[in-house]
Amino acid sequence: MKQFLLLFFTLVIMTFYGFSQNEGTVRGNFQTTLQTYTEDTLIGAQNTPEKLLLNSYANILYSNNNFSAGLRYEGYFNTLQGYDSKNDGFGFPYRFVQYNTDNFDITVGNFYEQFGSGLVFRSFEDKYIGYDNAMDGLRVKFSPVQGVYLTSVIGRQRYSFLKNDDGISQVSYSGLVRGINLEFSPNDVFKVLEDKKTRVLLGYSFVSKYQKEQNQYLTLNDTTYLLDIPENVTSMSGRLNINRYPFAFSTEYAYKFNDPLAENGYIYKPGNALFMNLSFSKKGFGIILTAKRIDNFSFRSDRTATLSDLNINYIPDLTRNHIYAFSAFYPYASQNNGEMGLATEINYKIKKESFLGGKYGTGIRFNYSIMNSIQHKQIADDIPLFQKGTDGYTSDFFALGDELYYQDITVEINKKVSKKFKFNFLYQNLTFDFATLRGEPEMKTVYANIFVLDFTISLKKKHALRIELEELLSEQDMGSWAMASAEYTISPHWFFSATDQYNYENPKPEYQAHYYNFAFGYKINATRVQFSYGRQRAGVVCIGGVCRSMPATNGFMFTLTSSF
Repeated sequence: MKQFLLLFFTLVIMTFYGFSQNEGTVRGNFQTTLQTYTEDTLIGAQNTPEKLLLNSYANILYSNNNFSAGLRYEGYFNTLQGYDSKNDGFGFPYRFVQYNTDNFDITVGNFYEQFGSGLVFRSFEDKYIGYDNAMDGLRVKFSPVQGVYLTSVIGRQRYSFLKNDDGISQVSYSGLVRGINLEFSPNDVFKVLEDKKTRVLLGYSFVSKYQKEQNQYLTLNDTTYLLDIPENVTSMSGRLNINRYPFAFSTEYAYKFNDPLAENGYIYKPGNALFMNLSFSKKGFGIILTAKRIDNFSFRSDRTATLSDLNINYIPDLTRNHIYAFSAFYPYASQNNGEMGLATEINYKIKKESFLGGKYGTGIRFNYSIMNSIQHKQIADDIPLFQKGTDGYTSDFFALGDELYYQDITVEINKKVSKKFKFNFLYQNLTFDFATLRGEPEMKTVYANIFVLDFTISLKKKHALRIELEELLSEQDMGSWAMASAEYTISPHWFFSATDQYNYENPKPEYQAHYYNFAFGYKINATRVQFSYGRQRAGVVCIGGVCRSMPATNGFMFTLTSSF
């Protein structure tokens, strides 16, 4: 609290000083989401004692020459269903002061940062999935010469709001995180390379965490042993990026020393991770190939944390993040304890004025992604797999495991037929290991075929109608679904929409329900207001492999967003 007050008064003083000198700018944004909840036994929607819940936040940023400072207010009265209730309350969880010059940048307070692809360190937030692991501490960036970039961080991660004796919410943090990142660009450092078509970037990251030892015990043959849990755990990574038009290649390999966690069952096996990306792009054609292997690479500032709490690192997702409702029904969740996968994306534009391209050309997009388990072998015949207090298992680096977690084959065609009509067609074939990816061992693997037809008609100036038709065919989980949606927009201010998702082949006939939703909104300048009413099915929302569970709901929702 004292630290917050110091930063807050610093911000106030700087603001008044800037105004007195006719210098400096203040900008920001805010959002409020309010929802009512009505019990609906048909879809499993629960009532809430409060009847109405609210999430809100407001960011304020002041900048003056080389100085900037900011803070964010957050209020959860109480937290919307589907978001973590440990944040119930209000406070200022994000506040900082920053000074930067051409080659030096220092931030005191909260900050977000990422080293490389995030394999050993990524601090970020996403309000949509309710994720925020902001650092609270010190960040220093230094560039002694062009082409050499050094970043160091130290601090603790955001975890939740906690109420003190006065009922005022405070932000709670866990273990200490320390890291350093170095990037080196030979093309910028050496004059002889500055005009070369091939561009190279080298990077190295070192991150460690400290958490006081917490007793963990192992019982074998009626004998109980106290495990020696390391208080300091180190992780490091090296990466290489090479770009030469039309090719681009990047790779990062990371290694983590033994780190017994609740998530890995307190085994002592070191972890490793590899992420690779190769792309080729020219006018009208592009292809991306991606591969990754993750082995026991959960890295958290609190060894007892699970789910999405207190992740120091980030496992990049290579599966496609779908935007259509049924295509996003079964999103992939990254498996920190072990996964191995490949993905490719091909984009091709059929030329204009050709037989298939027509007047405006035709776009074709193909995606294929597959995620599999890694191989697990016993470390000894008399030691079970994943035995607590041991290395847990061995794994050949290039050997696949026996479980197929996820497979997605998607073909998408988009076509502008005339100035007033365009459409998008998508077909997806999906395999989804429900037991592993949703943590429900009794569930079967889901096999689904998904069809989407999305078309827009320009009716008259500034008026457009978009129709979306979808169908999901499956014999597992909740069975097959159909959806119809219509959205009418009057640019640039108004929009109106109506949607119905019908679970017409639910294995339990009494749950063959319609999930309807009606909405309208108004936008003026940087302010947007939206009202909606309807049902929301229970499910999981994922962005980049980070997920949260959404309960079924029935009620009204109001959202206000604005920036200044």
